[in-house]
Amino acid sequence: MRSAVLAKLLIALAAFWLLIAGGAPTQSLAADAGNSKAVEPLAEKPGNEVCLACHGNAGFAVRDPDGKKRPLHVVADKFGNSVHGKRLCVECHREITEVPHKKIELLRVSCVTCHESLWDTAKKEGKTEENARLGVVVDQIDRYMKSKHARPNAADQSRTNATCYNCHDAHYVYTQGSQERTDWRLDIPNKCGKCHSEEREQYATSVHGKAVLEDKNAYAAICSDCHTTHNVEDPALDSTKLVITKNCGNCHVDSLRSYSRTYHGQVNALGYAHTAKCFDCHGNHGIQRVTDPKSTVHPDNRLQTCQKCHQGATAGFVTFQPHGNTHDFQSYPYLWVASKFMVALLLGVFAFFWTHSLLWFYREYKDRRQGKTQPHVIAAELPGWKGKHFRRFTAGWRIAHLFFALSVMTLVLSGMAVLFGETNWAKSVMQLLGGPRSAAIIHRVSAGIMLGIFFIHLIVVCWRLAPLWRTFNWFGPNSLVPHWRDLTGAIAMFSWFFGQGPRPVFDRWTYWEKFDYWAVFWGMTIIGGSGMML
Repeated sequence: MRSAVLAKLLIALAAFWLLIAGGAPTQSLAADAGNSKAVEPLAEKPGNEVCLACHGNAGFAVRDPDGKKRPLHVVADKFGNSVHGKRLCVECHREITEVPHKKIELLRVSCVTCHESLWDTAKKEGKTEENARLGVVVDQIDRYMKSKHARPNAADQSRTNATCYNCHDAHYVYTQGSQERTDWRLDIPNKCGKCHSEEREQYATSVHGKAVLEDKNAYAAICSDCHTTHNVEDPALDSTKLVITKNCGNCHVDSLRSYSRTYHGQVNALGYAHTAKCFDCHGNHGIQRVTDPKSTVHPDNRLQTCQKCHQGATAGFVTFQPHGNTHDFQSYPYLWVASKFMVALLLGVFAFFWTHSLLWFYREYKDRRQGKTQPHVIAAELPGWKGKHFRRFTAGWRIAHLFFALSVMTLVLSGMAVLFGETNWAKSVMQLLGGPRSAAIIHRVSAGIMLGIFFIHLIVVCWRLAPLWRTFNWFGPNSLVPHWRDLTGAIAMFSWFFGQGPRPVFDRWTYWEKFDYWAVFWGMTIIGGSGMML
């Protein structure tokens, strides 16, 4: 204690001597203090007031061996109000063991070592809850150590790309919500711009940059809002592209939600980065408002932007709604109507036939309990064909039906995985299919098989019916053309379901078989047609 008091007196006398000697340049104080013979080893860690006796003087500095002036002034009040204000200077500057200290090779302060050491102490003492913020900082350190900034610089392998104090001021780090913290956030583009000067210039001309740098709007996007703060990675990596796209949604919530419902957003959710993302269309550092003629998505520039990926795209291509919302009737009435129609059609068809099947199972069970086993088709033996069995479909039709069914199931599997790309099961299916790119190829091949079988079937049917055009009974028992008796058959079937009539008997084709046959035509038109457009 006596040593510390003596050191303070020596420093005070030195400062007083300088003042009465005519006020020599402040940097001389640093030199004189370093060369002073009255150096007193510290018996204990000195308080910050000891350090600030010199470093608290405005203009306090030394000259490096190359002659450059290195400022060492610390504003006492600003440091005292910072998050580190209650820490001792020598907790970071551990090589300082005497005051005034000699000119020694100062060690670079390690933010990592200090914070991790304090966190380890807090865990040992069971004080992690009251030091929760420190735990957050340690987690940020862990992410930083894995980031692009923590790796050796390509031009100078002796240093990393960026360190803590490139972004955070060494002495003035403030709590969230404070005005000082807001001022620091507004200055982030300038800090990043010291290394990324070209990006800083582009950003300054953007809608985000003008809001931050000119209007001082702290809520506008800065570098770290898109690139993240501590786990910054190479923007050329697929993982980084996906993260940046997601980060756009932190501000543009509705836009990201609507984008996620388009094919671009759906495969993006599956981890496929080689499709259009926010910055592919809107730009990155120099982004402008949509209404600005310089914007890449301005109506005058939109086609050119689309053609970066879709070579040969025509003017009609830009009528695509990249943020169309099927739930917003006011903005997208056609999408709303089409969506609701397809949902109603799908639910209506499934509800009708699920009900049809359940009622049939129930009535079949009741009849069999009573010994009634009458089939739903005419089963009387044909005269002269006793004991003969007829195969309803030839081998060619059976093989075609097999491939048609497999292709449809593959299309449904690969298509639904894209439609619900944000779910875990969809990601698993996509991995099973080899990823979005492989799944797209599988989907197209399956679509080709399905369309091929469909059109081959049409050609064969037309070829066989052509000679019978005048004589064929289009509404007879061998025809799949719908007839009014199909409606009466359906009514009779439901009467039987509810025990209000006998079990009806049908000709060769029942009403549900006709429905199954013709459903392929409207399904192929709507689903296949929309798929071809995509």
